[in-house]
Amino acid sequence: MGNIFSRPDEQGYYGEFGGAYIPEMLYQNVEELRSQYLSIYNDPLFQAEYHALLKDYVGRPTPLFLAERLSERFNSPIYLKREDLCHTGAHKINNTIGQIILAQRLGKKRIIAETGAGQHGVATATVCALKGMECIVYMGEKDIVRQAPNVARMKMLGATVIPATSGSKTLKDATNEAIRDWINHPHDTHYIIGSVVGPHPYPDMVARLQSIVSEETRIQLKEKTGSELPTRVIACVGGGSNAAGAFYHFLDEPSVEIIAVEAAGHGVNSGMSAATTQLGVPGILHGSKSIVMQTEDGQVVEPHSISAGLDYPGIGPMHAHLFASGRGTFMSATDEEAMYWAFEISRLEGIIPALETAHAFAVLPRLQLSNQDTTVISLSGRGDKDLATYMMEMETEKMKS
Repeated sequence: MGNIFSRPDEQGYYGEFGGAYIPEMLYQNVEELRSQYLSIYNDPLFQAEYHALLKDYVGRPTPLFLAERLSERFNSPIYLKREDLCHTGAHKINNTIGQIILAQRLGKKRIIAETGAGQHGVATATVCALKGMECIVYMGEKDIVRQAPNVARMKMLGATVIPATSGSKTLKDATNEAIRDWINHPHDTHYIIGSVVGPHPYPDMVARLQSIVSEETRIQLKEKTGSELPTRVIACVGGGSNAAGAFYHFLDEPSVEIIAVEAAGHGVNSGMSAATTQLGVPGILHGSKSIVMQTEDGQVVEPHSISAGLDYPGIGPMHAHLFASGRGTFMSATDEEAMYWAFEISRLEGIIPALETAHAFAVLPRLQLSNQDTTVISLSGRGDKDLATYMMEMETEKMKS
């Protein structure tokens, strides 16, 4: 099999990770999806509608921007793949556009989703409004507070936002609630998972729908540099959908270095972290086998990150395989480093990045960059949703000085 890293096997495994570990009550839903998603995805009519909406509604292709002042600082060309310029402000819509068309093909009338930072919730609410479908979004109570602008957007788009009040009241708990809903509504409901997590076929399906990011990057790099292949691609990783999209068409090119940046929170070993590959062990979470932060008796450890979108105790099975096989280099950035780089990129390039995205920039000083290199960073989302957190940081700095 040529595509070792980008595609799972028939059972949905990337190496030892993946599969579908689901309760009997979900079998029918997942099996319906698994048996049909590839034939729908490969149907020329699906592809035509998907690409037409990406172009005319989402605004693709997104630019590949040479960040001159950032490049000067490191004496090395650094390009930003501008997913922040997608409609709704992040990469998430690439996936929801594809899944809403799929849901229509399957005859579903009702859409459910989980969201952390709220970007996936907004993207789901957006496509439901576009297609006139009922939309229910589950969101952790804690995230509802820290991502208030996105909650307002979802409601304005006609979605019902239901708080998850168990556990850490974040993304993991929202996912649990969404799965519970799906079990109770097997026939009329499609669950739009927002990341490359969950039971097979979700990790593969979401990765394929996000792969438009690296597909465009190759074409754009060729135009700008004469080569389709960069030296390295860097992306932040929680569940890992923006990273899957940014890496996808480079995974089977051994010359391209793949760098995934996790959220170290207060520090990898602080007990307040979401650096899954550093802290986790193989286990089952939300329907697939992956690397999961858990106690010795298998209880999921509560993660922590200042960014709601990286605040997740697992990682997609594709990424777990990239880590375990050594194909991907996994690094981490603390809350403090992410915050520092959010302000740096804003002031260096006039682009306010999402807090999640800021983690990807934080590893630049640790890399051996040369002026012969080409680095691509997935600028996965814009920072509007994080302005309250950024303002608090500015107030704190002012008080210190």
